[in-house]
Amino acid sequence: MAQRRSSLLIAATLSVALQASAQTPANTPWTMLRLPDTGQTQRYTQTAGEDSFYTINAPSYQVNNDGTVTDLVTGLQWQQADAGEQLWTTGITYCKDLALGGKKDWRLPYVHELFSITNHQMNRPAMDTGVFTKSEAEYWWAIEERVDNPSYAWAVNAGGGTGAHPKSETVSGGGKKKYHVRCVRGAELGTPGAAPFKDNSDGTVTDRRTGLVWQQKEGLATANWEDALKYVAALDLGGQKDWRLPNLKELESISSPSMTKPSVDTRFFPDTAAALFWSSTTLGQRTERAWTVDFRYGLISYNDKTDALHVRAVRGGSTSADTQRR
Repeated sequence: MAQRRSSLLIAATLSVALQASAQTPANTPWTMLRLPDTGQTQRYTQTAGEDSFYTINAPSYQVNNDGTVTDLVTGLQWQQADAGEQLWTTGITYCKDLALGGKKDWRLPYVHELFSITNHQMNRPAMDTGVFTKSEAEYWWAIEERVDNPSYAWAVNAGGGTGAHPKSETVSGGGKKKYHVRCVRGAELGTPGAAPFKDNSDGTVTDRRTGLVWQQKEGLATANWEDALKYVAALDLGGQKDWRLPNLKELESISSPSMTKPSVDTRFFPDTAAALFWSSTTLGQRTERAWTVDFRYGLISYNDKTDALHVRAVRGGSTSADTQRR
């Protein structure tokens, strides 16, 4: 374990300066060593396969006692206390000029990064406040603008969802909502523009960034949440039978803010519906609902578990030991 943490910390301190600009990145680079779990540990159904049934990369942090926190799963280093309510453009400049923890290569995070520190066992904020200082934030800004409307920028909300919102919606822009800024630093592991996926020519696709293997095409029309869990548990595809319904962070990982309708790469996921897809993650404070990703734009919200939504199975992942908790 000590050796693993040491390697993560070394990667976290690589000083690849990702210069934040007021332009949406054409291709968001992948910056995380591993994709963390959602943090959900409670059971909400007797049907096997919900989020808490699996532990792959449990959230793990190191508080550095210098105003920063290192994520031991992703390797990213974060500002521990957010910088308060700001305009999106002001936030970009603030992070670029920040000197904290002896480092000066801070930036406004990509939405994948910002979403990685959410914890879906917690609520308002959906974040570990034993690690990150609690604030009055309702949202936190990400660097990406909405690809078809630059007056909107992506943000993660305190409830645990994501979406693109008007830049003027924050208090400093004349709005009524509190959009805060939390800066990040860390190494760029992926090459912008390079396809992260590999078509396995057997009905599956491997994501090289996360180690996850995905069902390439939907195998059934739509299903309610319980039936979705049962469908993927019975799936035999690509010579493998250990398929599962993806947790929310896994499902979000294949959505790109640079793509719309659908927000996934259709070169590798052809015929993907620009529609709502189930995750295995329950909405903890309303357990009759589960989290979803809308692949029109990548919006993350939730639906009643009785709704008929789309399903895509996943298996594997970048793990340190067992993929199943039981």
